[in-house]
Amino acid sequence: MKTVLVTGASGQLGSCLQKIANERLEIDWLFLTSAEMSVSSKKDLRLVFGNKQIDYCINCAAYTNVEKAESEKDKAFDINATAVKELALICKEHNLVLIHISTDYVFDGEKELPYLETDLTNPINVYGASKLQGEKHIQEILDKYFIFRTSWLYSQFGHNFFKTVLKKAYEGETLNITTAQTGTPTNANDLAEFLTNLIVEGNANYGLYHFSNLGATTWYGFAKKILEITALNEKVELNKDTSYTTIAKRPQNSVLDKEKLETSFKIDLNTWEKAVEELLRSEYKDLLEHATR
Repeated sequence: MKTVLVTGASGQLGSCLQKIANERLEIDWLFLTSAEMSVSSKKDLRLVFGNKQIDYCINCAAYTNVEKAESEKDKAFDINATAVKELALICKEHNLVLIHISTDYVFDGEKELPYLETDLTNPINVYGASKLQGEKHIQEILDKYFIFRTSWLYSQFGHNFFKTVLKKAYEGETLNITTAQTGTPTNANDLAEFLTNLIVEGNANYGLYHFSNLGATTWYGFAKKILEITALNEKVELNKDTSYTTIAKRPQNSVLDKEKLETSFKIDLNTWEKAVEELLRSEYKDLLEHATR
């Protein structure tokens, strides 16, 4: 039986993995929140890795507040880069596989076509720069690693755009959503299932990959689909916002090319539309039943 340590276990992806763990008993799961084990602490890392034989570490611990990162640069780099370096070093020491989650924000968004893994990186905000530095540390230190860049992650857990739209729409608020950014919403449950299967199958096609659902849309398009499926579009006003401003610069296009992933892992990815519908039907049945009355 393979033992898998999941760091940052209380976040979106960590919570999705915990949900899967109840069904995938062929893995010995060890879930640790940031409070239980700080990836920034060498002492914590040595204590955990020294007390248990671990085969895989899925690093879900990250500083993800894109806006605050602009004013908390040191903190963002500490968690997303320096701590990742320490994690990579201890994974190398214990000869285990590191699975690390990165972001579409390593790109500047100037490319019109979907981004390949080999495309030039050029982050335009602190968050993206810190995540890119973390990637580089892993690639310099380890041979046995997977880095998966993903985009617009959402789920039934934590704070995310999907849940915010549902909450505001259910409360009858008018929604003004930006059309300025194009990307791919990604169901974190799909990513969690993929990672679990990768470990169970023992796939050794190590390296850097892009993982997201298929297709592309804007944040406005994402919100519109959520409202359509739930029939909340009949009750809520949804407007396009072309003047949306943020503290941190955002890439205008951050769609990721998944051909390398599909070829290496023989995987059929969900479209983003199907992934949204599946999550709503599995986790929000009452809302959908109410919508069809």
